Amino acid sequence: MSHVSIAPAGTRVRLAELVATLSLGTDLGMGQPMEHVIRQSLIALRLAERLGLGEAERRVVYYVGLLAWVGCHVDAYEQAKWFGDDTVFKGDQRRYDTGRPLPAAAFVLGHLGSGRSLLERARLGVAFFGDGRRAVQEMMENHWLATNELATRLELGEEVRDSLYQTFERWDGKGVPAQARGPEIAPAARLVSLADVVEVFHRAGGVEAAVAVARERSGTQFDPELVELFCAEAPEVFAELESVASWDAVIGAEPALAVVLSEERFERALEAIADFVDVKSPWTIGHSRAVAALAEEAARISGMPNDDVALVRRAALLHDLGRLGVANSIWDKPGSLTAAEMERVRLHPYLTGRMLAFSPALAKFGEVAVQHHERLDGSGYPRGLAGNAITPAGKLLAAADAYHAMREPRPHRPALTAEAAAGELRAGVRRGLFAADAAEAVLRAAGHRIGRRRELPAGLTARELEVLRLLVRGLSNKEIAEQLVISRKTAGTHVEHIYAKLGVSNRARASLFAMKHGLMADE
Repeated sequence: MSHVSIAPAGTRVRLAELVATLSLGTDLGMGQPMEHVIRQSLIALRLAERLGLGEAERRVVYYVGLLAWVGCHVDAYEQAKWFGDDTVFKGDQRRYDTGRPLPAAAFVLGHLGSGRSLLERARLGVAFFGDGRRAVQEMMENHWLATNELATRLELGEEVRDSLYQTFERWDGKGVPAQARGPEIAPAARLVSLADVVEVFHRAGGVEAAVAVARERSGTQFDPELVELFCAEAPEVFAELESVASWDAVIGAEPALAVVLSEERFERALEAIADFVDVKSPWTIGHSRAVAALAEEAARISGMPNDDVALVRRAALLHDLGRLGVANSIWDKPGSLTAAEMERVRLHPYLTGRMLAFSPALAKFGEVAVQHHERLDGSGYPRGLAGNAITPAGKLLAAADAYHAMREPRPHRPALTAEAAAGELRAGVRRGLFAADAAEAVLRAAGHRIGRRRELPAGLTARELEVLRLLVRGLSNKEIAEQLVISRKTAGTHVEHIYAKLGVSNRARASLFAMKHGLMADE
């Protein structure tokens, strides 16, 4: 399916709005309340102004502040395997100075195998002191690579990407990936590193707690001169924050002339954001873009006006933003979910709508996106809407999302065939879950897709593409061999060739490649 991008009338979205909206999802993925990243960005900007940084330098601080942690969910699958709830793991990290041996050990040992039996935790502990430490190092590097990829796709420029590269560096040279130290670290990275931690401590214990942690980590994690400036100005900086609405303040604080996205750039940015949401779990890579293509074509088949077709497509690209707020220990669980876990799953469309509601320009997409798990009989979530309370666009999106999810594997079941998924969708119509016209439009759209042989990127063969898709889903070489009915050695050889062709060394980086090139959608 191809599309011609025709924007809904009056769509004018600023780059700052889109990046700030994504930052709300980053908050949830890090176990922080919404607007943590926005507030840290405002703190960094206030300090940048007091340092006398020029407009160009403050622009770098602005976008580094909003994007610094966006890559932290790219290997949430691996984080969950080691540390249980990845959102709790990342949320607690700011309470420890992990560059020092004792706090680092306390942090890791306190979370290793969280939620598992004592025996399993002991086994993980042994494994961690073999491969685990290297895995954590790779995670930090993966986070930067993912963030750099998104910044590139959002066309933010080399200065922003260079500072993002140093997000995890420390003043004492014990950071990653380059062990830069002292003044070698870009000012924007130093400012954001400090602002991130003091915002968390201020929220928990006020100005005194924020000043105390800054002084405690001065000369280790943080620039000592910057700490002195912050401690002198902290009461005023936080007073300024409390006097304004954080969202309005950060949108109004964009240092350069407000960048309004062209339709083409807006479309590319939405696709980039969709990809980065989906990469949170190996089971959903490529999901949002595939649902968007299917829903868009179904909307055309239904005879919707061009404005509504574009609305459906863009809502579909954004519909799973709220997934960032649910732990991978739930998304990737092979067994049945508990009642508490299911309640967290049911929350994710609400979170999507809540994030998009912050931006007046994006709110109309959120009004459709929030409906993707609603059902005609009122049994859906998050609002339990029924009948015509669900919009025509919402009915289409719900059918497209359900159909495509059935066509994808999940940790608790294999992918359904096209025929089986169509049967399930039609059965849903008969049970009063889906609108008949919406379901049939989706099925027509799915049935009219014409597979075309195409040149695969990086010289991948068709078989390597099959292996890559399974690898990205988190399968081991043994499991890949069983799935494709080949020997384990052959599977391992394929994986080695894939890594060599892609120039990567682990699953998370292979996932970024597959995401960027749209390799997870059915051909």
